[in-house]
Parts: sequence; structure tokens; C-alpha cells
Amino acid sequence: MFHRFDCDISGIDLPDKFTYPFCYEPHSLVVLAARQVQGYLSVRGDWSDEIGKGKMFGVLVAADGYGNVGFLAAYSGNIAHCNNHPYFVPPVYDLLQPDGFFRREEKKISLINDRISSLEASVEFVDLKGKLALLKKEADENISAFREKMKLSKARRDSLRSRGIDTPEMIRESQFEKAELRRIKRRYCSEIEAIEKNIKDIELEISELKARRKERSAELQRRLFEHFYVYNANGDKAGLLEIFERARHELPPAGAGECAAPKLLQYAYIHSFKPLAIGEFWWGKSPESAVRKHLHFYPACKSKCEPILNFMLQGLDVADNPLSAISHGEELSTVYEDEYLWVVDKPEGMLSVPGKVGGLSVFDLACERFPDAHVFVVHRLDMHTSGLLIVAKTKDVYKELQRQFTEREVKKEYIAIVRGRVVADEGRISLPLSPDYCYRPMQKVDYGHGKCAVTDYCVLQRYANGLVRVKFVPLTGRTHQLRVHSSHSLGLDAPIKGDMLYGEKSGRLYLHASRIVFRHPVTGKEIDLRSAPPF
Repeated sequence: MFHRFDCDISGIDLPDKFTYPFCYEPHSLVVLAARQVQGYLSVRGDWSDEIGKGKMFGVLVAADGYGNVGFLAAYSGNIAHCNNHPYFVPPVYDLLQPDGFFRREEKKISLINDRISSLEASVEFVDLKGKLALLKKEADENISAFREKMKLSKARRDSLRSRGIDTPEMIRESQFEKAELRRIKRRYCSEIEAIEKNIKDIELEISELKARRKERSAELQRRLFEHFYVYNANGDKAGLLEIFERARHELPPAGAGECAAPKLLQYAYIHSFKPLAIGEFWWGKSPESAVRKHLHFYPACKSKCEPILNFMLQGLDVADNPLSAISHGEELSTVYEDEYLWVVDKPEGMLSVPGKVGGLSVFDLACERFPDAHVFVVHRLDMHTSGLLIVAKTKDVYKELQRQFTEREVKKEYIAIVRGRVVADEGRISLPLSPDYCYRPMQKVDYGHGKCAVTDYCVLQRYANGLVRVKFVPLTGRTHQLRVHSSHSLGLDAPIKGDMLYGEKSGRLYLHASRIVFRHPVTGKEIDLRSAPPF
């Protein structure tokens, strides 16, 4: 399980602090370890189809009791329906052991699933629903036709009465037609109710089976998590039920504890290895929604792993979150100012408004600069995006500019350097976006629930080293829109250089808000402002 490096690492300095797992640049030893694991995966032909569809793997660089530095390897979930393969660390708890309660209960739940599927696809059920649809259509058509006949009969009788003709036969005809309509309705109603009863009997059985499946699945998850206990560097032990109750007052989500990072730390603690650095990389095809590039490193997921890792990392000296804001001592560069507006050139690394990560923001500096004004930051730039940002000095000015943004009257341009093969010189990207709650603050492409996000682009320059300078014109303003549209396989498939979330770190995020055009909220004059990118 504890692998030696296949190259000389004596000249590589060990990390000063353990990796912050939710956003990091992989240490050089982590990169070397990952390459060895990738070499192993490349010769596992028996796994190629399965892992080629996409799988997260992890490596933990560690030192043994003698000070020897090596690494551990793990994968998220299972491979080939097995949790335990010799090259990788074992699971925290092997839920796939053949005679374990999970397997036994899973078989019972599978039988319920089979029964549900059998009922839903049964000839009787499908035939009944088909008959019901045809009978309802026939009833509507025949009742409508008879009502039309009654209208014609009434019109004829009304015509006769207008000429003074009114016989008992005419009255009896009217009464008969009304009674006949009721008989037709009753007959169809009776036939429809009989079929609907048979359908409801089957649907009731399906509903009861689904309720039973849900109950058994919930109980299985609860029993399963009772067996999941993890350690931290202090030697403390806690169960997943306790960890999630303390952190979120909820049950652990399905799959919690089965990701690579908890497996790696658990094995290290149990076998007295000292964790030094960690990293997780993607192998195979990218999923349709999220941005996952083959062999690229990615942060640990937050929905399943954040509470677990927050416990397991206790006792380790963990690096700071690299996305934390920095405090700039220099004043902001003013691009435009009058009594109503202040437009600044925000530096990379500064927040637009105060956030959870701390650090100085444009809003803070605006409040210091205009202590007597009620200032508002009109729009947002990502912390690591530089460029033009508008500050309003009154609420009315803010509201009018917000209206212009909402009505898409404001024109924005961004300059970026992307890494990849951008085929077309220009085009439009339309990929709806929604928050990726498993990997916050990342966004994902979501055709079901995402908000419309549209970006025009054109290539400004192609460099010999595979980099491309691109101008982006966002027609909507979604969070991380340009970063996702640039990196996603259905977009440019070329991440912005230095994008730690959707690509790879490289000094800074090479994205700059270079132009903004809007109507002055008081004078009505067009304001066209530009800022040259610092790269």
C-alpha cells in the first residue's frame, strides 16, 4: 500500500504545511505520485472501459515511522464492483463485503426495484392505461357529437315554435335527448371508473413498494453510517453520523466516506504514517455537467467530504485557503469619477464586496473614500478577476444602473488568455449554469435547472505555446460564466490560464474586465470606459 517513488526525490523540499484540500496547487511530490498511479492505471486494460467513463483518484504523500517518504493511492467509490484492490488503500468501511449486511439488504431492495419495474412495464398495466386513454377520447368525441346533435334539434324546434308550432312530440324529443345524454355520460363514466380502479390498484401497489424501498434505503444508510468511523491526527475517533449532525444537523449524504481523501487519511492514521500533502485527479471522460479534464487535479467535494475532512485534518498544520482575499495597501486606480459614480480598476486578488474569506474589498475602500455617501458596488467581479468595477454614490444611481444591468443594456468586454485548441476564430457559447453544491463555489452546466448563460467570443491572437488571447462579450451575467464557458468541453474546451477552479494555477487568473459601456444614470450620456489588461 505504501509506494516508493520510482525516481530520486532527494532534491525536492517537503511541504511546510499540509494541503488545504478544497483549493490547492498540487505539490511537486503529489504530481510525481499521481504520475506513477496514472502509469499503473494505463496498463490496467481490464478497467479501461469503466474508469474511462470518468473516475476520481487520489494520492497522499506521507512519511513512514522511519522517515521514508512515499505515497498512498485511492479511488472514489468502487472499481469493478469492488472496494478493495491491492494497489490502493482499503475503504473506510467495506460495504461491498459479500456476506455483509449492506449486500444482503441491497439484494432485498433490488427485489423491490425489480417488482416496481415489472409492474410499471406489465402488459396489464400498459394495456389498461392505453384502454383508458382511448375510452376517454371516445367518450369526449361521442358526447360532443351528441351535444351537437341536440343543438341542431333545439334549433329546429325553436324555428318551429317561432312559427307558432309547438307539439307534445317536440317536448318529448327534448326530454329524451337530455335523458339520453345523461345515459351516455353514465355509461362512459362507469366504464372509465372500472378501468381507473384497476389502474389505481396497480399504482397503489407501486406506491407502497416505493415507500417500502425508501424506508429500507434510509434505514440501510443509517446502519451503514453507524459503521463509518474516522480518525484525525490527534488520535480522536468519530462516526459519520456524529460528524454530520455536529456540522450540519443532518444525516450524511449517500456516498459520504467513500471518496479518495478520507480513505487516504484513514489508512495513514491507522498505520502511523505522517500525512504531508494530498491531491485528487480526474481520469477519463468529463461528465456533461461539470468541468473535469483528464489527469487534472481537483478539490475535494464539499457536500460529502467537507465535514469529514474538517474533522480528519484536526491535528495537522494545514495551509491557508489560497482563495482567501489579500489586503492591498495601495489605493485603487480611478478610471472615471463624478459626483454620482466612481469607476475603478480592481486589482487581481481583491474582493468586490466583503466576503467569508476576509480581506480588503472595493466596498471597504469606497466607504473610506466617501465617508458621507451611501455607496453601492453595482456589479461583481470574481476576486481573482481584475478590471473595471462601478461604484454608485447614491441609492437612486445604484437602482438605475442595476436596471440597466438587469435589462442587459450594459455592454461588457473581457480579455483572457486561455490554454487549449480554440478551433473557431469567433462564436457564441450558450450553456445554462447552476451552482455545483458538491464543489462550491464552482458552477456546472445544468440543462434542467440552470439559468440561461450566453457568451460571444473572438480570438485576438494565437501564441506558439498553445495559449490563445480571447475577447469575451458576456450577454448574461452568471457567476463564473466566462470561466465555465471557456473551460467546459461544450464551450471553448480551453480553461483560462491560472484558473484554479476549472483549470490549473499559473501565477494569476488571466481574465480582465477591459471595457464597460453604459448610460449615465443622471445625465443620460453614454459612458464608454476601457482598461488595458496587465498581461
